[in-house]
This record gives sequence, C-alpha cells and structure tokens, in this order.
Amino acid sequence: MKYYIISGEASGDLHASNLAKYLFEGDPQAQIRAWGGDLLRKQGAEVVKDYKDLAFMGFVEVALNLKTILSNLRFCKQDISAYQPDVVILVDYPGFNLRMAKFLHNNGIKVFYYISPQVWAWHKSRVKTIKKYVDQLFVILPFEKEFYAKHHLHVHYLGHPLLDVVEDSKKEIVSSSLSDDLGIKKPIIALLPGSRKQEILRMLPTMLAASKSLTDYDFVIAGVENHRNLYEILCKDYAVKTVYNQTYSLLSNSYAAMVTSGTATLETALFNVPQVVCYKGNFVSYLIAKHLIKGIDYISLVNLIANKGVVTELIQSEMNPKRLLQEMQRILGETTNRQQMLNDYSIIRQNLGNGNASRQIAGKMQELMGNNN
Repeated sequence: MKYYIISGEASGDLHASNLAKYLFEGDPQAQIRAWGGDLLRKQGAEVVKDYKDLAFMGFVEVALNLKTILSNLRFCKQDISAYQPDVVILVDYPGFNLRMAKFLHNNGIKVFYYISPQVWAWHKSRVKTIKKYVDQLFVILPFEKEFYAKHHLHVHYLGHPLLDVVEDSKKEIVSSSLSDDLGIKKPIIALLPGSRKQEILRMLPTMLAASKSLTDYDFVIAGVENHRNLYEILCKDYAVKTVYNQTYSLLSNSYAAMVTSGTATLETALFNVPQVVCYKGNFVSYLIAKHLIKGIDYISLVNLIANKGVVTELIQSEMNPKRLLQEMQRILGETTNRQQMLNDYSIIRQNLGNGNASRQIAGKMQELMGNNN
C-alpha cells in the first residue's frame, strides 16, 4: 500500500509520525511519502517537503506568503500525481489541505483527513467541503463527533493520540536529570513560546518580562533548534536557560508554565503542570479571526475539551507582563486555584479515551482500505 501524508506543522509531524509507525506495523510493505519533519523521517517516511518551510500563521502572514503557498500547492499536486498513492492522509493544516482534498477527489484519489479542521469554531461552511471531498474523517476531540453528527456526517473518534505520546514519554524520562544537568536548584517555570519565529517574537519578550518579578523560581525555555540565535538575542538581559528538543523532559521537571496557545497547552496539562495560556497575533489577523469565530468561548485545547475555563487565557492586549505575572501568582504555591486546575486536568485526561489512539486509527484506516494485515 502506498500512502502520501501531508502535515504542515510541528504538531502534525508528531501525530503523523505516530500514525506512520502503526501503518508500518500493520503493513510492513507500506510505502509512505510525506510532508512533515524529523519525526516522520525517523519512522521511515520519505519526507519531500519540511514543515518548517510551510508554517505561516494568521491571515496577514498567509497573504504576504501567498506566492510561496501557491508554489507549494502546485508542487504537491505534481508530486502526488507522479507518486500515485492508494490514499492521501491529510493531517490538520486546513488552509492547504482542504484545497488538496478537492484536487484529490476530482482526480479519483482516496482522501482520509486525520485531525479535523476546527470548523466548529469558524468556517462552518467548510463542513460542506469536507462532506464533498473527504472520504473518511478521523477526529481527536471528544465533542467533534457530536458536532459532525448534527451535520449528518459520520466520523471516527478513537481517542486523542497525544495521551499515548505523553504517557510513553513519561516512562523514558528521568525526572531529576534535567534540573541536575542545568544546575538548577529552584522550582522551574517552563516557558513555551511556540515553534514559529513570529510566535516566539510576540510571546517570549512578555514571558521574560513577567519572569523578572518571580525571583523564587528558575526559568527554562522549551527551544526549537533552528531558532537558537533568536533566543540568544531575546534573552541576553535575562537569567534564563534554554533546552532544545526536550520539551517533555522540561515539563516533567516543571512546577508551572507559561504556554502559547496550541497543542502545547494540552501537553502541559497531561504532564500535570499548572499553566497560563498566552496568545498574541498580528492585530489585523486577530480582528478578522474575532469576527469569524462564532459559538465558542475559549481558544486553548484544555478549556475546549473541558468546556469551561480551567486555565486563564491571556489574549492580545491582555497578554502583557503585568497580567501574566498576576495570573502566574494565582497558580504558584499551594493555592486553591492551583489545586482546582490539577483536579480539572484529571477529568480532561479521562475524556481523551482509553489509550492506543494512534494504533487504533492506523488499524481503522487499513481496515477501510481493505488492508488489515
């Protein structure tokens, strides 16, 4: 069986790599060609386009990089046409992948979509696109199955794959090693400013400014290897440390965290680390998004899954050093707010399924393809 996987972000590379692992397990003769990153490569996929060249966040940024995006679409169509896969698996990355879904459908290529676009938040019109061009949809958030049922669309929900990733990582992490390696004696507050350059530039300076007043803690940044110079520039006046490719090890050693909205908020919750969620985007992009998003009260996965305000979300102007410091102080020490957050984390974990989601999803895909080896 020949698979073609398209993932355009770090989180997509993570989930696609675990899916690929079990696709190979169920079909040792499988061939996988992909858009992704190092994690997919490690599983044996042939990566033809790296997600680091694809991550444009926000309406303005997309507009500024439209020429590159259109070039990528042309390359992707040509590459798939030449490869002739049995199925294309689209992983999140909706702006790009939904365009590809139309092309694939019109060319008679089977389309599986893994990790639903957030159509329940905005662009509900995209449900029609999914119904028309996607053969099978696999969702990872518990409320999405009910949402799609209201639109008369059957989807597959087999749990959230991040639960397995985190639990497997916990078994491999030596809890004391990171603190010892860094020579840290105080409790750690983790800074997770995101993986894209524009996220880091917008989020990290505010996180660093807030850290100055929390002198009883040490601060460690979860860094991305290809942005080393950027961290050095932004951190030159701060006593912080940066670790690379060790986010889970950092979280397992952390007492609290400042986290940019995204998959990292759920990862932080699954490591039982109290957090404040941060988001600051291009102002024009933010205004457009605010106008388009309907019917939801939260942006973080933690709050969306819980359907209540488990963690504080500091958005746009609220994401400033004073407010961030105030919210961090609410979850430091043995506070009621901290304990309530940890209690809510436990409930969230229970709502994410019974585990083995990636294996089950890969098995279901192969079953649907008639290749349940």
